[in-house]
Amino acid sequence: MIESCLKRKKIYGPHIALTLNQLEPTCITYKSGLRLVYLHKPSEVAHVGFFFRAGSRFEKKNQTGLAHFLEHCVFKGTKKRNGIQTISRIDEVGGELNAYTAKEELCLHASFPKSHTARALELLSDISINPVFTKKEVEKEKEIIFDEINSYLDSPYDKIFDDFEEELFKGHALGNNILGVKEGLEKLTKNELEVFVKEYFSKENLVVSFVGDIPLNKIERLLVKHLDTMPERGSQVKIDPFSGYKTFHIVRKEANYQAHLVMGGMAPSYFNENRTAMAMLMNMIGGPAMNSTLNISLRERHVLAYSVEANYVPYADVGFWQVYVGCEPKNIKKSIKLIEKELERLQKKPITTSKLKMVKQQFKGQLAMSMDVNSGLMHSLGKSLLAFGQIDTIEEIHESIDNISAVELQNLAQEYMRKSEVSSLVFDLKD
Repeated sequence: MIESCLKRKKIYGPHIALTLNQLEPTCITYKSGLRLVYLHKPSEVAHVGFFFRAGSRFEKKNQTGLAHFLEHCVFKGTKKRNGIQTISRIDEVGGELNAYTAKEELCLHASFPKSHTARALELLSDISINPVFTKKEVEKEKEIIFDEINSYLDSPYDKIFDDFEEELFKGHALGNNILGVKEGLEKLTKNELEVFVKEYFSKENLVVSFVGDIPLNKIERLLVKHLDTMPERGSQVKIDPFSGYKTFHIVRKEANYQAHLVMGGMAPSYFNENRTAMAMLMNMIGGPAMNSTLNISLRERHVLAYSVEANYVPYADVGFWQVYVGCEPKNIKKSIKLIEKELERLQKKPITTSKLKMVKQQFKGQLAMSMDVNSGLMHSLGKSLLAFGQIDTIEEIHESIDNISAVELQNLAQEYMRKSEVSSLVFDLKD
C-alpha cells in the first residue's frame, strides 16, 4: 500500500516538518510490515538509514549495553563478507557508513554518491540479515567499547545526563546507560547478540528512510530484492511502560574542573497532545538561543554560569524535561535557587502576549533550521515514521504552534515543574 505520509491521523508534536512546495515524502507500507519513507531531493549525494525499533530500552535484565554492543559488532562481517570488506564497501566509493544506538531505536546508515545507491542498499541489507559474530571479533570489540566508556567517564558533562536518566527511570530499562558498564559487557556473549538480532531485526520492526535523487521505483526494486530474506515476526515489538517516578536530590564527587547540575522531572510522551507545547516551553526556558530565560538569568544577569541549557526528551510512553548548568562549585546553590525562581514564575503567571509571539516565531525558525541538511532530513524522516507512523507538514506544525496559548504553557509548568516534582543531580568537584 502506498500513501502520502502527510495524509494521516494527526499526532501532535514537531516530529518532522516539510513545506508543501517541496516534493512531499512518500510512505510505503508493505504487506510484510516493512515501511519505507522516500523523499526526492536533487543532489549528487544520497542518504539511507535502516531504523530498527531496537534501542537500549529493549534490553533484558543483566544485558545493559547489548544494543550498543550490537551496533559495533554488526560491522565485523557477514556470511558473504569479512569485517574489512564490510566497512570498506562504502568507504571505497567515497561514502560513509555508520550507526548509532538510542533508547528506542538502533540505526544503520550511509551517505554516498548517488550512483552507488544499489551498493549501499545491498550492504545495509546484508549487515541487517546476515551478520556473523565470531568469538574473536566479539572480544576485540569489547576492548574498543571499554575505551569508549573510559573516555565517557572522563567527561562529567556527558556522564551527568546519563546518570540523571538512570535515577529518573530507576529500575526500568529506560534508565539503562546506552554504552553499558564494563562488568556487564564482559559477560555478554555472541549468542546474546544473535538472539537480539533474531528478535528485533525484522521487517515489521524496520523503517527504511531514503533521501536523494534516485527514482522511487528503483529504491523499491532494490529493497524487495535485498530484504526478501529478512524475517517477519507478525507484529512490531511491544514496550514495557514506565511508572513509579520518585523524586531525588543527589550530590556526587564526580567533577574535575567545574561543578555540573541537572534538574528535571517527568513530561508528556511523544503521543501526548501537549508534546509541541512542552517542546516550545523548554525551548523558551533554555533552548539554543542566547535570549532563553535561564541564559539571561544565570549567565547574563547574574554571571553564575557559562553553560546553560534545557531539553525535553519524549519517549513512547513517557517523557522528561531537564535543565543543565555548568558552573563554579560555589555557584551551584545560587543557580538552583534562580532556576526554581524562574520555574515558579512560569507557574504563577502566563507569559505576555508579546513574549508568546516572540517564542512562537523563534521556535518555528529553529525547526526550519533543523531541516536544512539532507542527511538530517533522512534521519528525521526515519525516526518520525518509526515513532509516530506519520510525517507532518510545516504548515500543520505551524498551526499547532499558533494554537498554543500562554495559559497552556502555564498549565504545563504547573503540572510538571512544581518543586515537589523536580529532581536534581549535582556533580561536585572530586576531593
